[in-house]
Amino acid sequence: MVSNVAATRQPVTELDKYLCFWLGKKRYAANILCIKEIMEHMEVTSIPMMPDFLCGVTNLRGKVVPVIDLGKRLGMDGVSIGRRTCIVIMEVSIHEASMDVGIMVDAVNQVADIAPDQIEAAPSFGGNLSTEFIEGMGKVGDDFVVILNIDRLLSLDDLNLLSSAGNAMPQMAADTQADDNLIEEENHE
Repeated sequence: MVSNVAATRQPVTELDKYLCFWLGKKRYAANILCIKEIMEHMEVTSIPMMPDFLCGVTNLRGKVVPVIDLGKRLGMDGVSIGRRTCIVIMEVSIHEASMDVGIMVDAVNQVADIAPDQIEAAPSFGGNLSTEFIEGMGKVGDDFVVILNIDRLLSLDDLNLLSSAGNAMPQMAADTQADDNLIEEENHE
């Protein structure tokens, strides 16, 4: 079965594909159906008065996309920016609301095929990661990866906040341009 990664998520098939990535020394995964694109790390424009996990916004082919630090969102150390740091553009959906969000990770590792019988329920003990974010533990080779439920990473309030951050960017750019024009006019007088 061929699937478009930007397509609407579908029920689990015989073998699902997951994008595996690193946060610190731990491997995580997300269903590839929510992945739209993987980009090299780039500078993002910070937005004042936003939560710690929101790095800022970036311009993706003319569209403003909020970028979150997945490590900070999960209550861990933030992503260490390095040459392998990536921003994974994912579609996050809550109820009828959905939007593209950049998820910053330390490195993208592989695309793995994981059968449903190779996914175990999230453990209810140990670790500093809330089980509400975990879809399960997937077996990849001899190791386990933490499979994240991307739609649970953000609340509806978070989505609204990120959406307002994205909407504020064009206004901030327009305000900056207006200030630049005013300064230029004053210099010519």
